[in-house]
Amino acid sequence: MLNRSDRPGPMAGEAEVKFLDGDFRIVKPGSFVRCAVTGVPIPLEELKYWDVELQEAYANSEAVLKRHFPDAAKGRKAVRSGS
Repeated sequence: MLNRSDRPGPMAGEAEVKFLDGDFRIVKPGSFVRCAVTGVPIPLEELKYWDVELQEAYANSEAVLKRHFPDAAKGRKAVRSGS
C-alpha cells in the first residue's frame, strides 16, 4: 500500500515545448508554459494558442492580438465620437 508521500506528485515547473502546426511536443517535462505577452503561467492542459514561427505560447486570444496587432488596441482607444 502506498502512503501519501510515496505517490509521485504532479510535474512541477515550467515545461519546454516545441510548437507544431495544430499540436505541440514536450521537450522538457513540466506542468506549464509562460505566455509570451503577459508572462502568466499556462497549464499545458489549457494551452490553446501558440505561434509556430515565433515558438511562443499565449494565454488567450487577447494576448495573440496584442502580439500580432499591437497598434489595434491603441487605434480603438483613439477613436472618439462627437467633436
